[in-house]
Amino acid sequence: MLTRILMSALIAGLFAGSLVAAVQSFTTTPLIIEAEHYEGGGEVETASIDASLILAHMAGAPGHHASEGAEAWAPEDGLERTIYTSIATIGTGVGFALVLLSVMVLSGAEITAKTGLAWGAAAFVATGLAPALGLSPELPGSAAAALEARQLWWAGTALATALALWLMLRVSSPLAIAIGVALIVAPHLIGAPHPSEYTSQVPGELSGHFASASLVAQALCWALVGSIAGFFWQRQANGSQAA
Repeated sequence: MLTRILMSALIAGLFAGSLVAAVQSFTTTPLIIEAEHYEGGGEVETASIDASLILAHMAGAPGHHASEGAEAWAPEDGLERTIYTSIATIGTGVGFALVLLSVMVLSGAEITAKTGLAWGAAAFVATGLAPALGLSPELPGSAAAALEARQLWWAGTALATALALWLMLRVSSPLAIAIGVALIVAPHLIGAPHPSEYTSQVPGELSGHFASASLVAQALCWALVGSIAGFFWQRQANGSQAA
């Protein structure tokens, strides 16, 4: 069982991560580079990407920016950055697949390409769409509240939404649906942490474009990871039965 999970997750992460990395190269990556020019006042010799920012916007969680106090390591512009971004995205895809398959196995769900896609969509709602209602993906130089407060709110929202979807879709009783709705609404009633005033150096149009592109990339990653992992899981099962 463990071997099947690992093999399916690795294959799904490799394929999905490679495809999403290619999409990122002409969607979110140019926007990050452009934002760094604004963040640096136009004096950027070599555009680079904060390592945490790549992983953060793929996973949906707020990430540390260089503007938040520490100088982050970043790869050189060109081939090195492309390779690093691809590796980071593939690693994120493998992590997505491991989490998705583990939860599906523990829940006793049938694992196929179709069900993997459905679970991937639910995972995107929990980790990306729901938190984005309060905290949209952010570019370097964007005004933001304290990192710890944002990450705590994101984690609570993702967990509450995931539990709500489980109750509403798997349990489906009137009480479970009512509790699920309450769990979805609760984090937004509490409110996401925001700065006392917005002094972003990045144009609003650029931030809006990045937020939408990041959500699309994350949705694509979850969908590909779920369907590919489900496909290879089923294929391994069929191969075992044939043997």
